[in-house]
Amino acid sequence: MRINREIRADKLRVISESGEQLGILSLRDALAMAETAGLDLVEIAPTAKPPVAKIIDYGKFRYHQQKKEKDSKKAQVQIKIKEIKLKPNIDTHDFQTKVKHARDFLLEGNKVRISIMFRGREMLHIDLGQKVVRDFCEHVADLSTVEAPPKMMGRTITTVLAPSGKKPKSASEQGPKEKSNA
Repeated sequence: MRINREIRADKLRVISESGEQLGILSLRDALAMAETAGLDLVEIAPTAKPPVAKIIDYGKFRYHQQKKEKDSKKAQVQIKIKEIKLKPNIDTHDFQTKVKHARDFLLEGNKVRISIMFRGREMLHIDLGQKVVRDFCEHVADLSTVEAPPKMMGRTITTVLAPSGKKPKSASEQGPKEKSNA
């Protein structure tokens, strides 16, 4: 964005500080008008025929422009990918703990990458790893959708789950649970 003497065009369509069109003026006349008002001549649309310039306070203009950019960055949501590593022979309690962590990540709005690593002779039982992935996906199905289906890459199976945006029903919304007499 060019200001004052940096503007190269001979003729400019000039707009006043209040937004009123002053017409097509020479660069010298436009600069003189800006100086008498104690403001800057700022080229707003350099590609227009003729280029458009506005008489404004450049410092104030830059300040408001930076403030808008900052506000738009605050509004952006950054989605992170959290990784959960499993083994094909994982114990049920460990599995439930990993599911709980995945549910927390999905509720926060993060994506979850599940990777199952095979070591040594575990490579003979890839079907066990695929079963673990299926079970894991079923346990978090109410909160997520499978973004990338399970793929075997070397010694690991990976899949990516994205939050579906649905909130799970709490225990009070589901109704009273049946109590068992043990």
